[in-house]
Amino acid sequence: MVEKNGTSRGLMIVYTGDGKGKTTAALGMCVRAVGYNWKICLIQFVKGSWKYGELKGVKRLEPNLELHVVGEGFVGILDDNKELKVHQEAARKGLALAREKIESGLFQLVILDELNVALKLGLVGKEEVQELLAACSADQHLVITGRDAPDWLIDQADLVTSMTEIKHPFREGIQAQKGIDW
Repeated sequence: MVEKNGTSRGLMIVYTGDGKGKTTAALGMCVRAVGYNWKICLIQFVKGSWKYGELKGVKRLEPNLELHVVGEGFVGILDDNKELKVHQEAARKGLALAREKIESGLFQLVILDELNVALKLGLVGKEEVQELLAACSADQHLVITGRDAPDWLIDQADLVTSMTEIKHPFREGIQAQKGIDW
């Protein structure tokens, strides 16, 4: 947030890794930013068909937080029966929306939740995302979440945190729990 010479600038932050907590970390940053009366735009890629607690929780951060769920649901797992092109179109629309929100200049913080997954699955391409990153102003903060962040994004980011699973209750047969996992 502060360069070596003392001037502030926007940061690109990436939360990645195979452990839980990437979206949760981004949402924690939302709470902190709202505390400073910042305007935040949160765009969720891939997620979309499930209803989970964070959707209700972030509503309490309005009007500072604007949420857009642009995904068509988790791709190729669980209850997904949509063609890949449906997911690709949703992700492309999400990128267009993200660019619109970034270029509006209204938001100090933009969060692109699960964008790494959209990249990994080929829903969006490297060039499209690089163009989006170039659209950020020098004072905007950008958070990108999701497993499998590509090396080029990690290299470009200012801060990268990898969540590593050490132990998970699912491995012991404990199902995902309301309020904790969803």
